[in-house]
Amino acid sequence: MTFPAGGNFAAANLATNAASSNYNALQLQFQRRLSRGLQVISSYSWAHSIDTGSAGSTGNPVNALALLNSKNNVGNSDFDIRHTLSTAITYSLPNPFHTGFAAAAFHGWSLESILQARSAPPIGIYYSALAALTNGFAAATRPDVVPGAPFYLYGPQYPGGKALNPAALTPPPLDPNSGLPTRQGDLARNSLRGFGMVQWDLGIHREFPLREALKLQFRAELFNALNHSNFASPVGDLGSPSALNPQFGVSTQNLAQGLSSNGIGNGAFNPLYQVGGPRSVQLALKLIF
Repeated sequence: MTFPAGGNFAAANLATNAASSNYNALQLQFQRRLSRGLQVISSYSWAHSIDTGSAGSTGNPVNALALLNSKNNVGNSDFDIRHTLSTAITYSLPNPFHTGFAAAAFHGWSLESILQARSAPPIGIYYSALAALTNGFAAATRPDVVPGAPFYLYGPQYPGGKALNPAALTPPPLDPNSGLPTRQGDLARNSLRGFGMVQWDLGIHREFPLREALKLQFRAELFNALNHSNFASPVGDLGSPSALNPQFGVSTQNLAQGLSSNGIGNGAFNPLYQVGGPRSVQLALKLIF
């Protein structure tokens, strides 16, 4: 790397091909084509993704590589979801009546159902106050593990009934002069996990024929019909060794808000349009021509 003579640079970034990624999965699918008004498609994957950095930038400090020893960052990918199930069903309701008002009232109704379920994603655990190792080889410092201490705490006082145990984690050795860590912590990257997700959406619609090529469709849709509580991942930022983040290890929002955090306006959906929110109802009329 060369710079023009007399150049004045505050910093220089080096981009390399040091990262690695590996994904393996068993994928299954069942499909029933439309028959007697019923069609079904269901997919399941059992997967494992391992890498040394899951983002294309260091915006997430947990993904910053150790330049001289990227193996320090080998761990579960940020998007490593071991089990994922999705099932969609549509069914044209049969009309038990053949004549009269009842036949007209029960004609043209259909049901739609979507079930989504997945296991918990990993959580990046790090000390935000320890922004760099003394050797400058990583941007986020993970903690050491306290032998014998449980990683998780359970009880109704925690959102979702589960929290991370800060007593199971301790800072790695610190340099007495700079106060920064002398090595990366021995907690493997993305080794702890938050909450799974289950959501059932239900819809019903009816079409009213107006003319030969003109129809009016009424739709009523329930998202998270059972109002099942889904929580975002617990906070993974430990703060500093001397003043732990009081929110560490606890989920502070529902999943829909967590998926939208810091992303609205940058490509993420509003929480109203994410999975994992409270039950919501949508009514619509559509003119088809």
